This record gives sequence, C-alpha cells and structure tokens, in this order.
Amino acid sequence: MSDLPPAASGWDDPGHKPHFLAGNSITLLRNGTEYFPALEQALDEAQREVFLESYIFEHDQTGRRIAAALMRAARRGVLVHVMVDGFGSKNLSKQLIDEMLQAGVRLLKFRPEIGFFRIRRFRLHRMHRKLAVVDARLAFIGGINIIDDMDTPDQIPPRFDYAVAVQGPLLQPIRRAMQRLWARVAWTHFRQAWKHGAHIPVVAEPCGDIRAAFLVRDNIRHRRDIEEAYLRAIGAAQSEIVIANAYFFPGAQFRHALIDAAGRGVRVLLLMQGRVEYVLLHYASRALYGSLIEAGVEIYEYHKGFMHAKVAVIDGHWATVGSSNIDPFSLLVSREANVVVENPEFSGELRQSLELAMQEGARLIQPEKWRRQSLLLRFGTWLSYGLVRFLMGMVGYARDSKERMERRQE
Repeated sequence: MSDLPPAASGWDDPGHKPHFLAGNSITLLRNGTEYFPALEQALDEAQREVFLESYIFEHDQTGRRIAAALMRAARRGVLVHVMVDGFGSKNLSKQLIDEMLQAGVRLLKFRPEIGFFRIRRFRLHRMHRKLAVVDARLAFIGGINIIDDMDTPDQIPPRFDYAVAVQGPLLQPIRRAMQRLWARVAWTHFRQAWKHGAHIPVVAEPCGDIRAAFLVRDNIRHRRDIEEAYLRAIGAAQSEIVIANAYFFPGAQFRHALIDAAGRGVRVLLLMQGRVEYVLLHYASRALYGSLIEAGVEIYEYHKGFMHAKVAVIDGHWATVGSSNIDPFSLLVSREANVVVENPEFSGELRQSLELAMQEGARLIQPEKWRRQSLLLRFGTWLSYGLVRFLMGMVGYARDSKERMERRQE
C-alpha cells in the first residue's frame, strides 16, 4: 500500500469556501523587525515539533539567525521540518543546508530546479507559502520570506510586509495542511522515514475572540479559494476596500469587481509597488491603471521602500494577510496560504497601518497627470502588458483562466 496520501482527500483541506472558526488569538506582525524575533523566540521555546515553509530562505544574517534557532531546536530533540521552494531558494548555500542536516533538521526542497532553458508548465508550480507551526500550539502566516529586510538594492528602507501569529482552533487546519504537503514531498524525495511529525495533540482550545479562516491555493481541490474569497468580500463591500499588493495583475473578473464596487459608491484604495523591482511586471500592471482610475479607484504607489505586502481590509471588519499576490502566478499557479479575519479590532489595526504607509511612504496617482502620460511611456506600458499576456498564453494559463470563466457562466 502506498505511503502517499490519497489525492482525493486533497493535500490541504480547509474547504472550498472559507470555513470560519471562532475563538482565535491573532497578532499582527509588521515587517521582519516584528516577525523574526517572534519566530526565533517560538523556535527556542519549541519542545516537540516544528514545521516551517518559506519560498525564499536566504543565506544572509537573518537566514543564518533563523537557521541557528532551527538547529538549536533539532539538537535538543525537537523534530524540525523545513521546506523551501526549489526555485525561490535555489541559491541557498550547500554549506548552510549541510549544517542544518547535520544538526538533525529535516530539510526538503519543493520541486528542485534540475535543468534550465526549458519552458514547462510544471516548473511554474512553486511553493510560495510562508508558514510555520511550533509544537502544534502557535502558527505564523504571512508574506515574509526568511531573508533580511535590508537585503534590498542600494540599502533602501526595509521591505514593507506583514505576518500574523495565530493561536486557537485555526491551528487544526494550518498544521494539517503543512503535514500533508510535507508527507507528499517527503514521499517524492524517497524520504518515507521523514513523513510524519511528532504525535502530539493540536492545542486548539479557544483563547481569543477572533473569527478567522485558513485558505490555501493549490492545483488539486483549492485552485481558486483565495481569489473567490476576495471576490465575495469585494462584491459585498458597502463602504471601503483597501488592498495592498506588491504584484498586482488581476484578471478581468477581479478588475470588474473593483470597478463595480467603485460604481456603487464604495471607496476603493489600492496600495501598489512604486519602485521598479521586476521591470516587465511593473509596467505591465500599470497598463491596468487607466480603467481603474477612470472608475474612481484611488491608486497609491509606495516609494519609501520595496513593498512586499499581500493584505486587504474591507468595510473595517474583513481582512486578509498571506502570501498570495493578485497576479497570475499566485492566483493560477503557485501554492499559497492566507488567513481571513472577520474582526473589527484586528481589521482596524491593519487599516491604520496601511493608512500610515500611504501617508508617509506613498504617492497618490492623480487622474489628470495619468492622462497626460507621454506616448512613449504608454507604448512601453502596453508593450509590457502584451508581452506578459503572451508569456501567460505560451504556458497555457490564459487559456485555463478563460475556460474556468466559461464553466462558471454555464
């Protein structure tokens, strides 16, 4: 009998629609300055088990710091499971990997890169999640990789990003999702002895007053769960939508949902990346600004540093924090994980943080100035947009998206 979990059960199983659980305690963590100390402390307090997933695990000061905490835990007998993405962490040094393995850390790469110059759809199926669970009692979810906040070009201010620390009933689906993905990848790496974590009960008793859901995006049963959660919340919005997203390249359905919301009087604010990190995607996403601005959507571009956030607040009581961008790779290809929170206090705290970012580090795109763009800039923007669409079509995802839209209309 195969050790591989049956595909019919799904690797992650929080449900196709958000399954909200009450009684959670959820703490907002801003940037690595708050996230990494909290993660390191949790690792140093671990007694039985650690699961950690990160798209990027860099061999820099922060990477070595977290690796050291993982190795300390493994040496005192904790079962430590680390999964990194084979593309995002392809430059993780063999020296650091060997040090962790020698210390007893179980480390796996999700779809390791073993060849170049091949356009294959499966190569785009990345593990983009940023998750950790310690002793089945404390979880971390967000968009922060294991990389130094100051590891940016020209040492500009640190990356702007978020994570949350979670305790309570939501630990059950989070740990289950991580265990299932770990078991699958361990099986494909012929590491059957590594398949299981510690046999400990999940500490899932109510410990707060926050109602929240854990959502994943995969290529099995949960292909559109995160996007549909956004669309439901946007469709129900009555007063305000605030979305902060580093890579914003939504499909037509998502754009129309925002335009429709603005048309019925909802204030829609988008906080986008203002600095150029990936040239093609940066200018391609700007091709979408025109229709949004004409519909009354307010677009702010963040210039203080590199914005890596993937969060939203709607009507002051619905919020999401996670790893999923609003672009084809996150919404159609990669494995992602988000937490959705229905709580006015948490949502208000995140909303206040975003408001401060918009005031201190961003600039509003004025409609008049946008309309006066040079023809050369307009041409370059739309050329970038066309090229991105062409590349999407080459690997088949534009067709997949259209087919899903047609099935929804049938």
